[in-house]
Amino acid sequence: MATKVVMPTLGLTMTEGTIEEWKANEGDKVNKGDVLFSVSTDKLTNDIEAEESGTLLKVVHPAGSVVECKKTIAWIGEEGEAIPEDDGDEAPAEDAAPEAAPAASAPATASEPAADGKKSVVVIGAGPGGYVAAIRAAQLGADVTVVEQEYLGGTCLNVGCIPTKSILHSAELYEQVKSQAANIGVDVEGVSVNFGQVMKHKSEVSAQLVGGIGGLFAANKITKIDGSAAFTGEKQLEVTKADGSKETLTPDAIIVASGSVNATPPIPGVGKDENPACIGSTEALELEEIPKSMVVIGGGVIGLELACAYATFGTKVEVVEALDKMLPILDQDIVAVGVSHLENMGVGFHLSCTVQEVEKTAVGGKVKCVDKDGNNLEFEAEKVLVAVGRRSNTEALNLDAAGIKNDRGRILVNDKMQTNVPGVYAIGDCVFGKAMLAHTASAMGEVAAENIMGIAAEYDQSTCPSCVYMEPEAASVGMTEDEAKAKGLDYKVGKFPMMANGKAIIANGGEGLVKIIADSKYGQVLGVHIAGPRATDLIAEGALAIKVEATLDELIETIHSHPTISETMREAALDAEGRVIHMPPR
Repeated sequence: MATKVVMPTLGLTMTEGTIEEWKANEGDKVNKGDVLFSVSTDKLTNDIEAEESGTLLKVVHPAGSVVECKKTIAWIGEEGEAIPEDDGDEAPAEDAAPEAAPAASAPATASEPAADGKKSVVVIGAGPGGYVAAIRAAQLGADVTVVEQEYLGGTCLNVGCIPTKSILHSAELYEQVKSQAANIGVDVEGVSVNFGQVMKHKSEVSAQLVGGIGGLFAANKITKIDGSAAFTGEKQLEVTKADGSKETLTPDAIIVASGSVNATPPIPGVGKDENPACIGSTEALELEEIPKSMVVIGGGVIGLELACAYATFGTKVEVVEALDKMLPILDQDIVAVGVSHLENMGVGFHLSCTVQEVEKTAVGGKVKCVDKDGNNLEFEAEKVLVAVGRRSNTEALNLDAAGIKNDRGRILVNDKMQTNVPGVYAIGDCVFGKAMLAHTASAMGEVAAENIMGIAAEYDQSTCPSCVYMEPEAASVGMTEDEAKAKGLDYKVGKFPMMANGKAIIANGGEGLVKIIADSKYGQVLGVHIAGPRATDLIAEGALAIKVEATLDELIETIHSHPTISETMREAALDAEGRVIHMPPR
């Protein structure tokens, strides 16, 4: 029976290919393993071998044709054999369109523009998602109003990303002076931490950025209302202003960007009212003195960043984590670099350790735990940082009044950021199933604004990096090795140590690692993971590689300037291909 020849899937994200050349003509004999045709995508060109021996009975699509993956392009069989009446130009049954998404994530149609041609948009929240959405909608011609009850810039600029990184920068510089200055020929006497100035500088940086957003709002003619908003109907809001007055808004479209708040676990004694020694990340950024000791409950990004900062300033830090690993979002080879560094600084790590209660003591707080073997452990410290994550900040929005579907307050959206209610969108930390990061919120904000204004856009989380600003920095994008293994993928790994890179040795003594996960057959980059100097900047190359479906060969063929830390990316790609230059073969 005649056998179909189909357009192959070259790489995990390929949907179609162009037939560059047929190596055989109709009626020619071909053997299994002979090159039958060549195909190209926007990133790959490959020769495709015949999977069966026989006669090339029919070429369905000639050279130059663009054909969807898995559609039939030719038939091979016995000479003179008839091919089925169905020429196979339809997708196989297993490739039929998936069932419709549940109603909660089905696309909703936004309202038509107002009679004057301007669409009115209200954004709830002025954090990294909300203010970016507002600016983008205004750029596209919308009449935009932002309702914010606290401050421009949200958690990120005021009590999150920016102040944390400012404090970490002070800590990093202090550590570099202490550990590196003498060795590199810079003599410094009496170096110490002026913690008051650390906090003052942190506040000045935040204030500068918040002021910048105010200027952008003015430049884009965006109206800001100081107050809180709650739904009173499908697309109707009641805004309670700072002076107590109320106003009803019925815009053409609404973007919910209410963000998140610190999560408080149900552990006896962790509440601030129960024990003043217990603090969240916000309070950790407002301390007036460096605590002598601190217990951090939670080994995630927030916990480890603040643990790194305070340990550098001299605080004795113990980290307690219920899971069996730190930073589960990152590849564990990368995590190992950061954990080792922190351990060398004196930070203690206690994995698979469940907190039972926090007891108030004369020192501050005593954290009582049980480890995986059932042993009781206790850690006493001046401060107990509760850093177990964040939860969506939607309780006051009255989502039920609008009929907005949600999962315990986390709003359900599709990739256009549409809720189930026409004209209502949600972005950032308040949505379900997306990364709770400032840069993802901003990306979602642009997507929501563009869809409201008639520009088709979708949010793609595949290129979203995760960054941890501990020492050394760590960053990750795409699949980890554990994820590739769990999916049963045929993959290969390339690794390159910072110790073999000149610029990294200069910067931090060569501490760190680059790790690349790639598809074994085509070399398509699936994941990039970095620990080392400027990892959080360098990860953008990995994100771009994933976005454009780059292969290891393409990373290798791209000339990386010397001496730079970016050279480690090329070397890791070389290692995956078994031809690393600046390291002995493994």
